[in-house]
Amino acid sequence: MHVPGRRRRDLLVLSSLGAVLFATSTGTAAAKLPQADPLQQQVDAVHDTGAVGVSAEVTSPDTRDIARAGTAERGTRRQMPLNGRFRIGSATKTFTATVVLQLAGEGRMSLEDTVEQWLPGVVQGNGNDGSQITVRQLLQHTSGIRDIGPEIPALKSADGYRAERFRTYTPEELVGLAMQLPPKFFPDDEQWSYSNTNYILAAMITQKVTGRSWAQEVNDRIIRPLGLRDTSTPGTFPFILGPHAQGYAFSTGTDVTVLNSSMAVGSGSVISTAHDLNRFYAALLGGRLLAPAQLDEMTTTVNAPELHVRYGLGLAEIPLSCGGSYFGHRGELLGYIAWGGATRDGTRTAVVYVSSDGSQGTQQAMITLVDQELCRTRS
Repeated sequence: MHVPGRRRRDLLVLSSLGAVLFATSTGTAAAKLPQADPLQQQVDAVHDTGAVGVSAEVTSPDTRDIARAGTAERGTRRQMPLNGRFRIGSATKTFTATVVLQLAGEGRMSLEDTVEQWLPGVVQGNGNDGSQITVRQLLQHTSGIRDIGPEIPALKSADGYRAERFRTYTPEELVGLAMQLPPKFFPDDEQWSYSNTNYILAAMITQKVTGRSWAQEVNDRIIRPLGLRDTSTPGTFPFILGPHAQGYAFSTGTDVTVLNSSMAVGSGSVISTAHDLNRFYAALLGGRLLAPAQLDEMTTTVNAPELHVRYGLGLAEIPLSCGGSYFGHRGELLGYIAWGGATRDGTRTAVVYVSSDGSQGTQQAMITLVDQELCRTRS
């Protein structure tokens, strides 16, 4: 279907998750000017902050709205794909936490188990002590374990990216790097610090509990049951298959689309689309993936001052300007930045992503988009 210019708004009649009946809205009177599309206006505002490409999708029980702006490749006129795939970065943590909570609900492990119980000798040295850190504290970012992300050359500079974009890291190697650093604080539910290492450890624990890889569990427990056909766990495979925009990073605008994301297993490696992420958030908050007790655990939050939000287990609680709050997660992995989430009951969702770092105002414009769209669709 040809879509003129950069503007598209579809009405989706949902009979089930993934229904495909669309009807394009039109004006009712020739004398009236067409109303501006609020989502497109928000997407344009994100693009105006300097992002190369922007795409967003918003859903509610009887609608699906899509908008895009910019280009899929710098220096071309190629439009952003309507359902493009991208690396969702730290939004992966919600997938990981969901799997761990499912295992806890099945009685195969407990959130109060220590890291040492499942990974003996792995978290030790320089003041780190896995016998004093629980699985809950990993998922909640209250473990004090240092973030290994800033230590990865491919994520730090264009030169580092070019040198290491195909490098494979093992989880053990990554945690070993973190153990060379003292903890930021001793495990304490009153202190909070974001650390990708926490979720690398959660992925390792998942494998110990199940005897199967983190990727297999995510695929069998979330991706396949929900029919997320455009979502994948790429492992060491460095390419994004299917429709996608190029990703750009660093002040040089380096094309960073190709990346072996093994440094982000459990913490940031999933590839998905705005549509699939919306379906995931709707299913999660709607109670399709977790029993009520486990969903309550996930959405019970503590103060996360670094992010100016509250944080549960793999899920942030963000206030809405119209009152109340929603649950979601920011995602970023080299060249792609996403923001999205769902209302508490999962009936309304919004996801926006950009294909470059943009400017200081880009993230705020993305937050504003999600906030205004979730507030607007509440009526």
